[in-house]
Amino acid sequence: MNFKSDAKNLRLDVYLNEKFPDKSRSHIQKIISSGAVTVEGKIVKPSFKLSGGEIISVTETESVDAEYLPENLPLDILYEDADIIVVNKARGMTVHPAETVHSGTLVNALLFHCKDLSGINGVRRPGIVHRLDKDTSGVMVVAKNDAAHVNLAEQIQSKTAVRTYLAIVHGIISDGAGIITGAIGRDKADRKKMAVVADGKPAVTEFKVLARFENFTYVECKLQTGRTHQIRVHMAAIGHPLLGDTKYTARKNIFAIDGQALHSHTLSLTHPATGERMNFTAPLPDDMAEILKRLGGRNV
Repeated sequence: MNFKSDAKNLRLDVYLNEKFPDKSRSHIQKIISSGAVTVEGKIVKPSFKLSGGEIISVTETESVDAEYLPENLPLDILYEDADIIVVNKARGMTVHPAETVHSGTLVNALLFHCKDLSGINGVRRPGIVHRLDKDTSGVMVVAKNDAAHVNLAEQIQSKTAVRTYLAIVHGIISDGAGIITGAIGRDKADRKKMAVVADGKPAVTEFKVLARFENFTYVECKLQTGRTHQIRVHMAAIGHPLLGDTKYTARKNIFAIDGQALHSHTLSLTHPATGERMNFTAPLPDDMAEILKRLGGRNV
């Protein structure tokens, strides 16, 4: 794999960790030290400083091992045919294996259910066109073949595939709707977090208030871009972090929800083979529905 660096004054291991977030930094340091990564054809150390524009080559070979074996796990299937499968991912399920996650992922479940998945993203992420955070629930589309994968990826890139999310956030949002802009990149103080930063990638989130409660607001969000943790980062940036999001707020979670109150509610796309416009909806999970029920008596 060859690509051009767009980093300036950044360590090689840090840059590759940002580019391949499913791999741990320690694993990246090991493959650099093994000589599987070169910069302008030269073997370098993990601490090598990039200046921007260098050609980086990665020759690490991934092998199929226990991480990628099929597992008979529950799958909430919303739709399936020869080209795509649409699922309602449960909160708490990781989408694909990573260095610290070896089983129990959506990919493991899909490999058991489907014998054929797109191979474009390799053995670790077969069929995965887009992803949801582990603690975000809701609708996802998976490609069963390469042609479908390419088509769906283009729809997501061009925004003709439309996704809406539902979230419960801290505080009362006074405006009925709004657009949040702010480039997103790695948090300078904590590389495991994302943040609104001057040198980040452009990001735009639309939101609409669905209901206001005492100390909380129920919102619908639409993404104009697809940055890592985008909704979580943008809502926190305007002072309304997601309920249960321990990464982006220290505010106390008084409700029984393990993870952020964020749900991928709807997905609209054009079928990659038939050209038919299709709409899918994943019902609100029980934990979020129960929270809204409890908050309902305190509507403002």
